[in-house]
Amino acid sequence: MVQAMEGLREVLKRLATTKQLHNPELNVPSAKVRNDLEPGCEICGGHGWFTNDVPVSDAEFGKMVTCRCQQVKRQEDQTSRLLNYSNLRHLARFTFETLDPQGRSKDPEGERLFAEAFQIALDYSSDPQGWLVFTGDHGSGKTHLAAAIANRSLGQNRVVLFVNVSDLLDHLRISFSPESEVSYSDLFNQVKNTPFLILDGLEHRLSTVWTQEKLQQIINHRYSAELPTVITSSSKLVELDPYISSRIQTEGLSRIIELCSRRAEPVHQLVKITPEMSNRMTFQAFNVRGSNSAYQSNRSLEYAFQAAKNFAADPDGWLTLFSENTGVGKTHLAVAIACERKRKGHPVFFAFVPELLDYLRYTFTPDSRITYDRVFDELKNTPLLILDDLGREHSSPWAEEKLYQIIVNRHNSRLPTIITSTLDFTKESGPISSRIQDPSVGDLIRIEASDYRKKGRVRINKKLR
Repeated sequence: MVQAMEGLREVLKRLATTKQLHNPELNVPSAKVRNDLEPGCEICGGHGWFTNDVPVSDAEFGKMVTCRCQQVKRQEDQTSRLLNYSNLRHLARFTFETLDPQGRSKDPEGERLFAEAFQIALDYSSDPQGWLVFTGDHGSGKTHLAAAIANRSLGQNRVVLFVNVSDLLDHLRISFSPESEVSYSDLFNQVKNTPFLILDGLEHRLSTVWTQEKLQQIINHRYSAELPTVITSSSKLVELDPYISSRIQTEGLSRIIELCSRRAEPVHQLVKITPEMSNRMTFQAFNVRGSNSAYQSNRSLEYAFQAAKNFAADPDGWLTLFSENTGVGKTHLAVAIACERKRKGHPVFFAFVPELLDYLRYTFTPDSRITYDRVFDELKNTPLLILDDLGREHSSPWAEEKLYQIIVNRHNSRLPTIITSTLDFTKESGPISSRIQDPSVGDLIRIEASDYRKKGRVRINKKLR
Protein backbone atom coordinates (compact mmCIF):
# COMPACT_ATOMS: atom_id res chain seq x y z
CA MET A 1 0.00 0.00 0.00
CA VAL A 2 2.81 2.38 0.84
CA GLN A 3 4.55 1.56 -2.47
CA ALA A 4 1.27 2.22 -4.35
CA MET A 5 0.89 5.63 -2.65
CA GLU A 6 4.46 6.54 -3.56
CA GLY A 7 3.84 5.56 -7.17
CA LEU A 8 0.69 7.67 -7.30
CA ARG A 9 2.48 10.62 -5.80
CA GLU A 10 5.10 10.47 -8.55
CA VAL A 11 2.37 10.29 -11.24
CA LEU A 12 0.56 13.30 -9.79
CA LYS A 13 3.82 15.20 -9.58
CA ARG A 14 4.48 14.59 -13.30
CA LEU A 15 0.94 15.62 -14.20
CA ALA A 16 1.27 18.83 -12.20
CA THR A 17 4.55 19.59 -13.92
CA THR A 18 3.04 18.96 -17.35
CA LYS A 19 0.10 21.21 -16.61
CA GLN A 20 2.40 23.94 -15.32
CA LEU A 21 4.66 23.82 -18.35
CA HIS A 22 1.78 24.16 -20.80
CA ASN A 23 -0.31 26.68 -18.89
CA PRO A 24 -0.22 29.99 -20.90
CA GLU A 25 -1.10 31.91 -17.76
CA LEU A 26 2.26 30.95 -16.32
CA ASN A 27 3.97 32.51 -19.38
CA VAL A 28 5.85 29.33 -20.25
CA PRO A 29 6.14 29.19 -24.06
CA SER A 30 5.96 26.06 -26.15
CA ALA A 31 6.72 25.52 -29.80
CA LYS A 32 2.97 25.49 -30.53
CA VAL A 33 2.07 28.81 -28.83
CA ARG A 34 5.25 30.80 -29.57
CA ASN A 35 3.66 32.85 -32.39
CA ASP A 36 1.02 34.16 -29.98
CA LEU A 37 3.65 35.77 -27.75
CA GLU A 38 5.10 39.27 -27.92
CA PRO A 39 7.37 40.08 -30.90
CA GLY A 40 10.98 39.02 -30.39
CA CYS A 41 12.89 35.91 -31.30
CA GLU A 42 11.01 33.89 -33.91
CA ILE A 43 11.64 30.72 -31.93
CA CYS A 44 11.07 31.67 -28.27
CA GLY A 45 9.28 35.00 -28.61
CA GLY A 46 11.95 36.71 -26.54
CA HIS A 47 11.74 34.41 -23.52
CA GLY A 48 15.11 32.77 -24.09
CA TRP A 49 13.76 29.23 -23.70
CA PHE A 50 10.83 27.04 -24.74
CA THR A 51 9.36 23.52 -24.49
CA ASN A 52 9.01 21.35 -27.55
CA ASP A 53 5.48 20.60 -28.75
CA VAL A 54 5.77 16.83 -28.68
CA PRO A 55 3.57 13.97 -27.47
CA VAL A 56 3.57 13.05 -23.80
CA SER A 57 5.27 9.80 -24.63
CA ASP A 58 8.24 11.60 -26.21
CA ALA A 59 11.41 11.70 -24.11
CA GLU A 60 11.70 15.45 -24.80
CA PHE A 61 8.22 16.17 -23.44
CA GLY A 62 8.26 18.82 -20.74
CA LYS A 63 11.96 19.62 -21.06
CA MET A 64 12.93 23.28 -21.23
CA VAL A 65 15.24 24.06 -24.14
CA THR A 66 17.58 27.07 -24.20
CA CYS A 67 16.95 29.02 -27.37
CA ARG A 68 19.88 29.67 -29.67
CA CYS A 69 19.15 33.40 -29.40
CA GLN A 70 20.54 33.11 -25.87
CA GLN A 71 23.74 31.63 -27.26
CA VAL A 72 24.04 34.64 -29.57
CA LYS A 73 23.32 36.97 -26.65
CA ARG A 74 25.92 35.27 -24.48
CA GLN A 75 28.43 35.59 -27.29
CA GLU A 76 27.60 39.29 -27.65
CA ASP A 77 27.93 39.76 -23.88
CA GLN A 78 31.24 37.94 -23.93
CA THR A 79 32.45 40.10 -26.81
CA SER A 80 31.39 43.22 -24.92
CA ARG A 81 33.22 42.12 -21.77
CA LEU A 82 36.31 41.18 -23.75
CA LEU A 83 36.25 44.56 -25.47
CA ASN A 84 36.21 46.23 -22.06
CA TYR A 85 39.29 44.25 -21.01
CA SER A 86 40.89 44.68 -24.41
CA ASN A 87 40.77 48.47 -24.54
CA LEU A 88 40.53 47.97 -28.29
CA ARG A 89 38.19 50.92 -28.43
CA HIS A 90 41.22 53.09 -27.73
CA LEU A 91 43.14 51.29 -30.49
CA ALA A 92 40.42 51.59 -33.11
CA ARG A 93 42.69 53.83 -35.19
CA PHE A 94 45.26 51.03 -35.51
CA THR A 95 44.18 49.41 -38.75
CA PHE A 96 45.91 48.10 -41.85
CA GLU A 97 44.61 51.16 -43.70
CA THR A 98 46.41 53.53 -41.32
CA LEU A 99 49.65 51.55 -41.49
CA ASP A 100 52.43 52.41 -43.88
CA PRO A 101 53.29 49.03 -45.48
CA GLN A 102 56.96 50.08 -45.43
CA GLY A 103 56.92 50.99 -41.75
CA ARG A 104 58.81 53.94 -40.29
CA SER A 105 62.32 52.58 -40.57
CA LYS A 106 64.76 54.76 -42.47
CA ASP A 107 66.95 51.95 -43.77
CA PRO A 108 66.15 49.59 -46.67
CA GLU A 109 66.53 46.42 -44.57
CA GLY A 110 64.08 47.71 -41.97
CA GLU A 111 61.57 48.63 -44.66
CA ARG A 112 61.88 45.19 -46.24
CA LEU A 113 61.32 43.38 -42.94
CA PHE A 114 58.30 45.50 -42.05
CA ALA A 115 56.75 45.06 -45.51
CA GLU A 116 57.02 41.28 -45.08
CA ALA A 117 55.52 41.48 -41.58
CA PHE A 118 52.67 43.65 -42.88
CA GLN A 119 51.71 41.12 -45.54
CA ILE A 120 51.97 38.18 -43.13
CA ALA A 121 49.74 40.00 -40.60
CA LEU A 122 47.21 40.88 -43.32
CA ASP A 123 47.02 37.28 -44.53
CA TYR A 124 46.77 35.95 -40.98
CA SER A 125 43.87 38.29 -40.15
CA SER A 126 41.80 36.72 -42.95
CA ASP A 127 42.03 33.26 -41.38
CA PRO A 128 43.71 33.15 -37.96
CA GLN A 129 45.33 29.74 -37.59
CA GLY A 130 48.19 28.83 -35.28
CA TRP A 131 50.34 31.42 -33.51
CA LEU A 132 51.93 34.61 -34.82
CA VAL A 133 54.75 36.19 -32.78
CA PHE A 134 56.14 39.70 -33.42
CA THR A 135 59.49 40.60 -31.82
CA GLY A 136 61.48 43.82 -32.01
CA ASP A 137 62.43 46.96 -30.13
CA HIS A 138 59.89 49.48 -28.87
CA GLY A 139 58.57 51.61 -31.74
CA SER A 140 59.04 48.93 -34.39
CA GLY A 141 55.29 48.58 -35.08
CA LYS A 142 54.46 45.34 -33.24
CA THR A 143 51.43 46.68 -31.38
CA HIS A 144 50.06 48.44 -34.47
CA LEU A 145 50.21 45.21 -36.47
CA ALA A 146 48.61 43.19 -33.66
CA ALA A 147 45.83 45.76 -33.15
CA ALA A 148 45.20 45.88 -36.91
CA ILE A 149 44.71 42.10 -36.88
CA ALA A 150 42.31 42.42 -33.93
CA ASN A 151 40.27 45.25 -35.48
CA ARG A 152 39.94 43.40 -38.77
CA SER A 153 38.82 40.26 -36.93
CA LEU A 154 36.17 42.23 -35.04
CA GLY A 155 34.97 43.61 -38.34
CA GLN A 156 34.49 40.02 -39.47
CA ASN A 157 32.39 39.28 -36.32
CA ARG A 158 35.07 37.16 -34.64
CA VAL A 159 35.42 37.09 -30.88
CA VAL A 160 38.89 38.40 -30.06
CA LEU A 161 40.60 39.47 -26.87
CA PHE A 162 43.41 42.00 -27.29
CA VAL A 163 45.12 42.74 -23.99
CA ASN A 164 48.40 44.08 -22.70
CA VAL A 165 50.02 41.42 -20.52
CA SER A 166 50.61 43.78 -17.59
CA ASP A 167 46.97 44.94 -17.71
CA LEU A 168 45.75 41.34 -17.89
CA LEU A 169 47.67 40.38 -14.77
CA ASP A 170 46.25 43.44 -12.99
CA HIS A 171 42.71 42.42 -14.01
CA LEU A 172 43.30 38.92 -12.67
CA ARG A 173 44.51 40.27 -9.33
CA ILE A 174 41.54 42.64 -9.06
CA SER A 175 39.11 39.81 -9.83
CA PHE A 176 39.81 38.41 -6.35
CA SER A 177 38.20 41.51 -4.86
CA PRO A 178 34.58 41.21 -3.62
CA GLU A 179 33.74 44.37 -5.60
CA SER A 180 34.90 42.84 -8.89
CA GLU A 181 32.20 42.56 -11.57
CA VAL A 182 33.62 39.23 -12.72
CA SER A 183 35.08 36.37 -10.72
CA TYR A 184 38.67 35.29 -11.09
CA SER A 185 37.73 31.87 -12.48
CA ASP A 186 35.34 33.36 -15.06
CA LEU A 187 37.91 35.86 -16.30
CA PHE A 188 40.76 33.34 -16.31
CA ASN A 189 38.66 30.82 -18.26
CA GLN A 190 37.59 33.47 -20.76
CA VAL A 191 41.22 34.42 -21.40
CA LYS A 192 42.33 30.79 -21.72
CA ASN A 193 39.48 29.78 -24.00
CA THR A 194 38.70 32.91 -26.00
CA PRO A 195 38.57 31.90 -29.68
CA PHE A 196 41.28 34.41 -30.57
CA LEU A 197 43.76 35.90 -28.08
CA ILE A 198 46.29 38.68 -28.67
CA LEU A 199 48.86 39.22 -25.89
CA ASP A 200 50.66 42.54 -26.32
CA GLY A 201 53.90 43.21 -24.46
CA LEU A 202 55.01 39.80 -23.21
CA GLU A 203 58.32 40.63 -21.55
CA HIS A 204 60.96 38.63 -19.72
CA ARG A 205 60.56 40.49 -16.43
CA LEU A 206 57.72 39.02 -14.37
CA SER A 207 57.22 40.59 -10.96
CA THR A 208 56.14 37.50 -9.01
CA VAL A 209 56.04 33.74 -9.14
CA TRP A 210 52.25 34.00 -9.24
CA THR A 211 52.19 36.11 -12.43
CA GLN A 212 54.66 33.75 -14.06
CA GLU A 213 52.50 30.77 -13.16
CA LYS A 214 49.32 32.39 -14.56
CA LEU A 215 51.01 33.17 -17.87
CA GLN A 216 52.38 29.66 -18.06
CA GLN A 217 48.88 28.26 -17.57
CA ILE A 218 47.37 30.50 -20.25
CA ILE A 219 50.13 29.82 -22.75
CA ASN A 220 50.13 26.08 -22.11
CA HIS A 221 46.33 25.77 -22.43
CA ARG A 222 46.27 27.59 -25.75
CA TYR A 223 49.31 25.62 -26.89
CA SER A 224 47.61 22.31 -26.11
CA ALA A 225 44.35 23.35 -27.79
CA GLU A 226 46.22 25.10 -30.67
CA LEU A 227 43.96 28.14 -30.28
CA PRO A 228 44.80 31.12 -32.54
CA THR A 229 47.10 33.46 -30.63
CA VAL A 230 49.18 36.55 -31.48
CA ILE A 231 52.03 37.64 -29.19
CA THR A 232 54.21 40.75 -29.26
CA SER A 233 57.45 41.10 -27.30
CA SER A 234 60.39 43.48 -27.19
CA SER A 235 62.43 40.83 -25.37
CA LYS A 236 64.50 38.20 -27.08
CA LEU A 237 62.57 34.94 -26.99
CA VAL A 238 65.49 33.24 -25.25
CA GLU A 239 65.14 35.80 -22.43
CA LEU A 240 61.57 34.74 -21.68
CA ASP A 241 60.62 32.10 -19.15
CA PRO A 242 61.95 28.83 -20.63
CA TYR A 243 58.57 27.11 -20.25
CA ILE A 244 56.79 29.89 -22.17
CA SER A 245 59.60 30.34 -24.70
CA SER A 246 59.59 26.65 -25.66
CA ARG A 247 55.90 26.76 -26.54
CA ILE A 248 56.11 30.06 -28.38
CA GLN A 249 58.86 28.65 -30.60
CA THR A 250 57.07 25.37 -31.37
CA GLU A 251 57.75 24.47 -34.98
CA GLY A 252 54.57 24.01 -36.97
CA LEU A 253 52.49 26.06 -34.55
CA SER A 254 54.22 29.44 -34.33
CA ARG A 255 55.57 31.82 -36.90
CA ILE A 256 58.20 34.22 -35.53
CA ILE A 257 58.39 37.65 -37.20
CA GLU A 258 61.32 39.91 -36.25
CA LEU A 259 60.98 43.66 -36.84
CA CYS A 260 63.63 46.36 -36.95
CA SER A 261 63.04 49.55 -34.98
CA ARG A 262 63.57 52.98 -36.49
CA ARG A 263 64.99 53.89 -33.07
CA ALA A 264 67.24 50.88 -32.65
CA GLU A 265 70.09 51.63 -30.28
CA PRO A 266 73.08 49.31 -30.49
CA VAL A 267 74.26 48.50 -27.00
CA HIS A 268 77.93 48.73 -27.95
CA GLN A 269 77.38 52.42 -28.79
CA LEU A 270 76.13 53.15 -25.28
CA VAL A 271 79.15 55.39 -24.64
CA LYS A 272 80.37 56.50 -28.02
CA ILE A 273 83.93 57.34 -28.90
CA THR A 274 83.37 60.69 -30.57
CA PRO A 275 85.10 61.61 -33.86
CA GLU A 276 87.08 64.23 -31.95
CA MET A 277 88.41 61.53 -29.59
CA SER A 278 89.20 59.20 -32.48
CA ASN A 279 91.18 61.89 -34.31
CA ARG A 280 93.08 63.08 -31.26
CA MET A 281 93.69 59.90 -29.28
CA THR A 282 95.77 57.83 -31.69
CA PHE A 283 99.01 55.89 -31.26
CA GLN A 284 100.73 58.36 -33.58
CA ALA A 285 99.70 61.30 -31.38
CA PHE A 286 100.75 59.71 -28.10
CA ASN A 287 103.72 61.49 -26.50
CA VAL A 288 105.90 58.95 -24.71
CA ARG A 289 107.91 61.79 -23.13
CA GLY A 290 104.92 63.02 -21.18
CA SER A 291 104.98 66.46 -19.56
CA ASN A 292 108.61 66.13 -18.37
CA SER A 293 111.75 64.29 -19.37
CA ALA A 294 112.23 62.32 -16.15
CA TYR A 295 113.64 58.88 -16.84
CA GLN A 296 111.12 56.96 -14.73
CA SER A 297 108.22 58.83 -16.31
CA ASN A 298 109.43 58.19 -19.87
CA ARG A 299 110.09 54.55 -19.13
CA SER A 300 106.57 53.88 -17.74
CA LEU A 301 104.94 55.72 -20.67
CA GLU A 302 106.99 53.81 -23.23
CA TYR A 303 106.16 50.52 -21.54
CA ALA A 304 102.42 51.33 -21.43
CA PHE A 305 102.51 52.53 -25.05
CA GLN A 306 104.17 49.35 -26.30
CA ALA A 307 101.81 47.14 -24.28
CA ALA A 308 98.81 48.98 -25.75
CA LYS A 309 100.09 48.58 -29.33
CA ASN A 310 100.71 44.87 -28.80
CA PHE A 311 97.23 44.45 -27.34
CA ALA A 312 95.63 46.28 -30.28
CA ALA A 313 97.43 43.96 -32.69
CA ASP A 314 96.38 40.80 -30.84
CA PRO A 315 94.01 41.19 -27.86
CA ASP A 316 94.84 38.47 -25.36
CA GLY A 317 93.89 38.51 -21.71
CA TRP A 318 93.62 41.74 -19.76
CA LEU A 319 95.48 45.04 -19.82
CA THR A 320 95.08 47.36 -16.84
CA LEU A 321 96.57 50.87 -16.96
CA PHE A 322 96.52 52.77 -13.67
CA SER A 323 97.96 55.90 -12.17
CA GLU A 324 97.07 57.98 -9.15
CA ASN A 325 97.49 61.02 -11.40
CA THR A 326 94.94 62.05 -13.99
CA GLY A 327 95.85 63.15 -17.51
CA VAL A 328 98.73 60.69 -17.96
CA GLY A 329 97.36 59.07 -21.12
CA LYS A 330 95.41 56.06 -19.83
CA THR A 331 92.20 56.90 -21.70
CA HIS A 332 94.26 58.03 -24.73
CA LEU A 333 95.79 54.57 -25.08
CA ALA A 334 92.46 52.83 -24.43
CA VAL A 335 90.74 54.84 -27.17
CA ALA A 336 93.66 54.19 -29.54
CA ILE A 337 93.24 50.45 -28.99
CA ALA A 338 89.47 50.67 -29.55
CA CYS A 339 89.85 52.63 -32.78
CA GLU A 340 92.50 50.23 -34.10
CA ARG A 341 90.27 47.21 -33.43
CA LYS A 342 87.20 48.86 -34.94
CA ARG A 343 89.22 49.89 -38.00
CA LYS A 344 89.94 46.19 -38.54
CA GLY A 345 86.25 45.37 -38.25
CA HIS A 346 86.20 43.96 -34.71
CA PRO A 347 83.45 44.86 -32.19
CA VAL A 348 84.41 46.93 -29.15
CA PHE A 349 82.35 47.90 -26.12
CA PHE A 350 83.87 51.12 -24.73
CA ALA A 351 82.28 52.48 -21.56
CA PHE A 352 83.01 55.21 -19.04
CA VAL A 353 82.20 53.27 -15.87
CA PRO A 354 80.17 55.91 -13.93
CA GLU A 355 77.95 56.52 -17.00
CA LEU A 356 77.66 52.78 -17.62
CA LEU A 357 76.25 52.16 -14.15
CA ASP A 358 73.80 55.05 -14.57
CA TYR A 359 72.64 53.47 -17.81
CA LEU A 360 72.22 50.05 -16.22
CA ARG A 361 69.95 51.67 -13.64
CA TYR A 362 68.02 53.42 -16.43
CA THR A 363 67.26 50.11 -18.19
CA PHE A 364 64.92 49.24 -15.31
CA THR A 365 62.65 52.21 -16.14
CA PRO A 366 59.49 51.64 -18.26
CA ASP A 367 60.63 53.99 -21.06
CA SER A 368 63.94 52.19 -21.65
CA ARG A 369 64.14 50.79 -25.19
CA ILE A 370 66.80 48.26 -24.17
CA THR A 371 66.42 45.72 -21.40
CA TYR A 372 68.86 45.42 -18.51
CA ASP A 373 69.58 41.79 -19.35
CA ARG A 374 70.50 42.65 -22.91
CA VAL A 375 73.04 45.30 -21.83
CA PHE A 376 74.42 43.15 -19.04
CA ASP A 377 74.75 40.12 -21.29
CA GLU A 378 76.76 42.07 -23.85
CA LEU A 379 78.96 43.57 -21.17
CA LYS A 380 79.84 40.10 -19.90
CA ASN A 381 80.39 38.52 -23.31
CA THR A 382 81.52 41.21 -25.77
CA PRO A 383 84.78 40.21 -27.56
CA LEU A 384 86.56 43.31 -26.23
CA LEU A 385 85.40 45.36 -23.25
CA ILE A 386 87.05 48.65 -22.26
CA LEU A 387 86.14 49.95 -18.80
CA ASP A 388 87.41 53.52 -18.55
CA ASP A 389 87.91 55.11 -15.11
CA LEU A 390 87.04 52.14 -12.95
CA GLY A 391 86.87 53.41 -9.37
CA ARG A 392 85.35 56.79 -10.21
CA GLU A 393 81.81 55.41 -9.98
CA HIS A 394 79.50 56.18 -7.10
CA SER A 395 80.18 53.41 -4.63
CA SER A 396 77.12 51.44 -3.57
CA PRO A 397 76.41 47.77 -2.88
CA TRP A 398 74.42 47.58 -6.13
CA ALA A 399 77.25 49.11 -8.21
CA GLU A 400 79.87 46.89 -6.62
CA GLU A 401 77.75 43.81 -7.24
CA LYS A 402 77.22 44.64 -10.95
CA LEU A 403 80.92 45.33 -11.52
CA TYR A 404 81.85 42.18 -9.62
CA GLN A 405 79.55 40.06 -11.83
CA ILE A 406 81.04 41.57 -15.02
CA ILE A 407 84.63 41.16 -13.84
CA VAL A 408 84.13 37.60 -12.59
CA ASN A 409 82.47 36.43 -15.80
CA ARG A 410 85.18 37.91 -18.01
CA HIS A 411 87.95 36.67 -15.72
CA ASN A 412 86.60 33.12 -15.75
CA SER A 413 86.21 33.19 -19.54
CA ARG A 414 89.57 34.96 -20.12
CA LEU A 415 87.82 37.49 -22.37
CA PRO A 416 89.97 40.42 -23.59
CA THR A 417 89.41 43.39 -21.28
CA ILE A 418 91.04 46.79 -20.81
CA ILE A 419 90.72 48.72 -17.57
CA THR A 420 91.90 52.24 -16.79
CA SER A 421 91.82 53.57 -13.24
CA THR A 422 93.26 56.02 -10.73
CA LEU A 423 93.25 53.26 -8.10
CA ASP A 424 96.55 51.70 -7.13
CA PHE A 425 95.57 48.05 -7.56
CA THR A 426 98.82 46.89 -5.96
CA LYS A 427 97.48 48.25 -2.67
CA GLU A 428 93.79 47.37 -3.20
CA SER A 429 92.11 44.26 -1.88
CA GLY A 430 88.80 42.63 -2.60
CA PRO A 431 87.28 40.27 -5.19
CA ILE A 432 87.59 42.73 -8.10
CA SER A 433 91.16 43.80 -7.35
CA SER A 434 92.35 40.21 -6.85
CA ARG A 435 91.23 39.33 -10.38
CA ILE A 436 92.81 42.45 -11.88
CA GLN A 437 96.08 41.52 -10.11
CA ASP A 438 96.01 37.94 -11.45
CA PRO A 439 99.24 37.63 -13.56
CA SER A 440 97.88 34.57 -15.36
CA VAL A 441 95.16 36.69 -16.97
CA GLY A 442 96.89 39.93 -17.93
CA ASP A 443 99.28 42.81 -17.30
CA LEU A 444 98.95 45.45 -14.60
CA ILE A 445 100.88 48.58 -15.62
CA ARG A 446 101.49 51.63 -13.48
CA ILE A 447 102.03 54.90 -15.37
CA GLU A 448 104.31 57.20 -13.38
CA ALA A 449 103.91 60.52 -15.16
CA SER A 450 102.61 64.01 -14.60
CA ASP A 451 99.35 65.41 -15.94
CA TYR A 452 99.68 66.37 -19.62
CA ARG A 453 96.97 68.98 -19.17
CA LYS A 454 98.87 70.89 -16.48
CA LYS A 455 101.80 71.33 -18.86
CA GLY A 456 99.52 72.98 -21.36
CA ARG A 457 98.14 75.39 -18.78
CA VAL A 458 101.66 76.38 -17.65
CA ARG A 459 102.63 77.27 -21.24
CA ILE A 460 99.50 79.39 -21.67
CA ASN A 461 100.18 81.24 -18.42
CA LYS A 462 103.77 81.97 -19.52
CA LYS A 463 102.54 83.45 -22.79
CA LEU A 464 100.02 85.64 -20.96
CA ARG A 465 102.82 87.07 -18.81
